[in-house]
Parts: sequence; C-alpha cells; structure tokens
Amino acid sequence: MSAKTYILMDPATGKKIELKARAGSVGPDVIDIRSLYGEQGLFTYDPGFGSTAACESKITYIDGDQGILMYRGYPVEQLAEKSSFMEVCYLLLHGDLPTAAQLEEFTHTVTTHTMINETILRLFNGFHYDAHPMAMVAGVVGSMSAFYHDTTDIMNPRHRDIFAHRIIAKLPTIAAAAYKHTVGQPFTYPRNDLDYGSNLLHMFFAVPAQPYEIDPVAAQALDLLFILHADHEQNCSTSTVRLAGSSQANPYSAIAAGIAALWGPAHGGANEAVLEMLEQIGTPDRIPQFIARAKDKNDSFRLMGFGHRVYKNYDPRAKIIRTMTHKVLNQLGKADPLLDVAMRLEEIALQDPYFVEKKLYPNVDFYSGIIYKALGIPTSMFTVMFAIGRAVGWCAHWREMITDPEGRIGRPRQLYTGPARRDYVDVGKR
Repeated sequence: MSAKTYILMDPATGKKIELKARAGSVGPDVIDIRSLYGEQGLFTYDPGFGSTAACESKITYIDGDQGILMYRGYPVEQLAEKSSFMEVCYLLLHGDLPTAAQLEEFTHTVTTHTMINETILRLFNGFHYDAHPMAMVAGVVGSMSAFYHDTTDIMNPRHRDIFAHRIIAKLPTIAAAAYKHTVGQPFTYPRNDLDYGSNLLHMFFAVPAQPYEIDPVAAQALDLLFILHADHEQNCSTSTVRLAGSSQANPYSAIAAGIAALWGPAHGGANEAVLEMLEQIGTPDRIPQFIARAKDKNDSFRLMGFGHRVYKNYDPRAKIIRTMTHKVLNQLGKADPLLDVAMRLEEIALQDPYFVEKKLYPNVDFYSGIIYKALGIPTSMFTVMFAIGRAVGWCAHWREMITDPEGRIGRPRQLYTGPARRDYVDVGKR
C-alpha cells in the first residue's frame, strides 16, 4: 500500500505543503515532519509529546482505547500466564522468545553476575541513613561506568550485551543494599541457587541471626510484577533513557537518568502515592467521604491508582495483577488496616457509576502497591521495585536507539514567548 500524503495550506501565501505519512505494522500512521522546518521554517507544537512519534521502535505496542499491551507482538496476558521474567527479558532484548538452551544460558549469565564490586557496596556508607532509596539507586547505577569502563564501547555489540546483563543482574543487588542501608541491617549477598524473585526476597529480608524461608507465592508475585512492569513503550523514563543515550553518553548514565525520571509521583512514584492515599483515608468507614471529594471538581483530592493516561479502558496489567493481589493476601493472611481500606476502595470504585462511566478503573500502580505492602516492602522502596522490572525495557530501548541508522541526538524545539531583542542598559541608568 502506497504511503498517504497530507496537504497543508499556508493561508498567507496559498502555498501547499505536502507531508508524507508512514505506516507501522499496527497502530496509527505517523506524519513525517522532518523537512518541515528546513523547507517551511515551521516547528510543530505538542507539549508533552502526546501526539508525537519521536522514534521508530519494534519493542512494545500499546492500544490504550482497546486495552492492548504487547511485547514484541506477544500479548502481555499470555506472557503473564505462561512465561517468566527471565524469558521476557530475553524477548525484549533479542526480539524473539528463546529456545530452552538460550533461556538456560541467559538465566545462568544473569544469575552468576548478581554480585557487585565491594567498592560499590561501600558507596552506600556515604549516604545519610534516611536518604530516599531512589536517590541511592540512581547515584550508584550512575557510578557503575567508573567500575566497568572497559566494556562501555557503545558501538561494540558484545559490550552492549554485557551492559544489559549487568543492569538486569545487579540492579536487585543494588536495590537490596539501599534497603539494608535504610533499615540499618548488614548487607545480604545474593545466592546463585535462587531464582530472580526469590533471590531478591532473600537479599531484602534475610539476616545473619536466623534463617529466612522464602514464600513461593511471594516470589511468584514479584516475577509477575516484573513482567508487567518490564516495558511500556515511550513513557517518560524510557524517553529519558533514549534522550540521554542519544548523546552517546555511557549507558549507565542513561539508565541512571531513567531512574531519576521514574522517581516522579506522576510516573513510577504513583504506587508510592497510592499507599500515602490509603494512609490518608485511614479506615474503610472514611472511604465514602473521599469518594465524594474525588468527584468534586472544586476539591484538589485525587484517588491515586485509578485511571491511566494511555489506557482509556481497563489497564490490561491491572486485570492480571488483581488476581495475584487477592492470592497474595489470602496466602499471607496479613492483618493490615490499610489492606482492608484498599480492598474496600477497590470494591466501591468498581461498582460506582461515576468511576465506571469515566473508566477510572484501578490500575497497575494500585495493585502493585498493595502487593508490595503485603510482602513487607516499605513504601519508600516501591518505585525501586518498579525500576528493577523496567530496567530491561530501558536496556532494550537504549540498544535499539544506539543501532538505529536514522538515530540523531535528541534536540526538541520550542515556541519562544519571551522578550524580543532589547539592548543592554548600564546599571546606573536603570
């Protein structure tokens, strides 16, 4: 099928401007505007880039209206049901599901590279005891280029593989070290005999004084959460990784930039905001008054964890994780007032005509926060957990961006509305 051409008319001169469209494998076409400034002296204006395709990608596809999320063409529902996080990591990085031998080799590589340099470990002693874990993780990941500078040739395919493997393998270890520093416990080293989720639980909660028994349901829940968080197309943090990486900076600094972007409460910090909201509500009997406030246009209160900027239908990830949430709560039998508030709020919101009409369904942030809370992970660590899952998506996008023959350093333009030219006046004459 030939590409469409769109015609714009300059009302001042009557001159026609032809813009060609490009079609993807699925989803809306895009209008190629690369020549617009050079030929017409015009920029486009799109705050937040909500209608702008900044790159071409083969990794993840989202249809927000239909509630569709696919990694490399595979529906996330199928991957959540049948796959594992390690397999999804391989898929995102390499484009296809691995054979049994490929998966075994990949898993072995990640598992045997989970330890971090002891000097990196000592960096945590330089942070204040109450530093936010995201600040520590962003700083330590950024420092990794100082330890692995011999394998940061971004044009070397083998170096790109090593970088991705190191991020996936070592980020849980870094996260656990940040947690242990926060609570004042000795660092727990990783164990190569454990799977990815079990190893993370071990590093978080094991202490030298007594044995720690890993709950398989908890490990299964983490694996599912990491699958659902693994990638989400050109979101804020992924776009940040691409933009930072487009300067050909070392890849660890690009990932650190992504972690910093993820920290924001409008992005990865949303699951942390959910628990803060539940604490504000306090008890189930107070839910109706907060529901009423959420409906009041004159009230600034918002129900965190409901609705999504992209999904205008039910978040497909939320459908999957809802079942796991109830499984975790039933398995662990946690008696926690905030979990009672969360479950009652979910029940009310799913039945309230106002929320149903506006499609303000509980999203993945709502349920992930509840699971983390039930597993004993503190609120300050929620966004760190998100980063662990999303890191493979960042690595996949960075690799794709670096090898894109049409790739250029990112350089957005602007609509300038400041003062026009004016001349300097000596300080004594002002």
